[in-house]
Amino acid sequence: MNTTTFTIGQPNTVSIIFFFLFVAATLVITYFAAKKSKTASDFYAAGRSVTGFQNGLALAGDYMSAASFLGIAGLVALKGYDGLIYSIGFLVGWPLIMFLIAEPLRNLGKYTFADVVAYRLRQKPIRVAASCGSLMTVAFYLIAQMVGSGSLVNLMFGLPYEWAIIIVGVVMIMYVLFGGMLATTWVQIIKAVLLLGGASVMVFMVLSKFGFDPSELLAEASRRYGQKVLEPGGLVSNPWDAVSLGVALMFGTAGLPHILMRFYTVPDAEQARKSVFYATGFISYFYILTFIIGFGAMVLVGQDVISKLDKGGNMAALLLAETTGGTMFLGFIAAVAFATILAVVAGLTLAGAATFSHDLYVNVFKSGKTTEEQEVRMAKRATVALGVVAMALGIAFKGQNVAFMVGLAFAIAASGNFPALLLSILWRGMSTTGATASIVVGSVTAVVLIVISPTVWVDIFHFQQAIFPWKNPALISMPLAFAAGWLGSVLAPEPDATRLYEDQKVRNYLGVGVE
Repeated sequence: MNTTTFTIGQPNTVSIIFFFLFVAATLVITYFAAKKSKTASDFYAAGRSVTGFQNGLALAGDYMSAASFLGIAGLVALKGYDGLIYSIGFLVGWPLIMFLIAEPLRNLGKYTFADVVAYRLRQKPIRVAASCGSLMTVAFYLIAQMVGSGSLVNLMFGLPYEWAIIIVGVVMIMYVLFGGMLATTWVQIIKAVLLLGGASVMVFMVLSKFGFDPSELLAEASRRYGQKVLEPGGLVSNPWDAVSLGVALMFGTAGLPHILMRFYTVPDAEQARKSVFYATGFISYFYILTFIIGFGAMVLVGQDVISKLDKGGNMAALLLAETTGGTMFLGFIAAVAFATILAVVAGLTLAGAATFSHDLYVNVFKSGKTTEEQEVRMAKRATVALGVVAMALGIAFKGQNVAFMVGLAFAIAASGNFPALLLSILWRGMSTTGATASIVVGSVTAVVLIVISPTVWVDIFHFQQAIFPWKNPALISMPLAFAAGWLGSVLAPEPDATRLYEDQKVRNYLGVGVE
């Protein structure tokens, strides 16, 4: 029986000090980065000056989000084995990126993944469709991060949830507005080091109570809550729903705009591949830690305590931090979790701003006839607008489990972005009509199925029964996106695009003409 008297929910002096130290340090970085962020390349891609190792850490920082740290730990603590679906799913998409996506993306693109899809196709239809897919993904991902940040700041400072959301939004806007990609990169690197270090210490303290034997921890979980916590079915009882979730998490990674955008910060394709290699190592290690943190919270804190404080389980890792290391360690981990959210929200906002300014403003509305100053100015306006939208979404979705919300963002990325990206790289016959159809059908189907699924139809709209029974739509929406891409290209072939495929292949493999 856990007898710890928790201080979560009361202002924590240590966490406030760590919080201000992190914000102060990163704002100093933003100040120096702002001096270097003059051109569009500086703002979007840090002047392509980031090394493979630095970008690997930044990728890990961008990817190890509030969903990873707070959400997965909470899901494992409350649901047991099934929470690991998210850990494994988030991880297995990285080899796909390394072998299929990283090199073509760096060689063919400039600032956004739409550059790759539109490389040999008609610009405007592709850019408009790809922008819609990107912005929908960014919106769902932002919801998860903002909900997590609101809960955290609320607990750290004792501030109302809504004010917490506004504080996060304002700080994040400052990072992106003034420092661009360079500031965002260093915020993510610092956060990745802090998060990996903090989680490692927490796992060390958990395992020290079980003789450094993870099997003892699992045995104790089984003794307390029954064998069911070590078996599948606690979170996803429908096997089709489980497969659908796995598909979304695996292929969605290769369609996330803020992750794909990071490959433009390195100087060449070799560094792009190296950065995925390093990121995969850091992320693999981190997800092993979340597994132990989740079961540690289940045993040392208790499911009733976790669910009483937050029904989504998002505070499980923080409760475990206080149980194992006291108020001081809680303060550090809370500040690290907050840093995690700020870094990811900054990356998402930058990706959304690039979509607005580079894809829509420059290539659609202005047909490429703009100056770099105009493009960067539009990107900064989009940053402020996205910040306001992020705050509104965070307030609207209060109380949702953050890992679950990110799962939905992955479903849209896997359906709306990944099929068109893969087909445009690998298939000679891909046409503008096919690519547009793939993005539109994938994105719209995923969003519609999410709305009529139990996630929104029952949990948000409070109807009795969902129209679509699965919580995860990717197993339907992703194949439909591939089918739409194939059908559109067959019905409306594009000889010019087919002819340009040979030029694309040369640049893809040799990097000829890459920026």
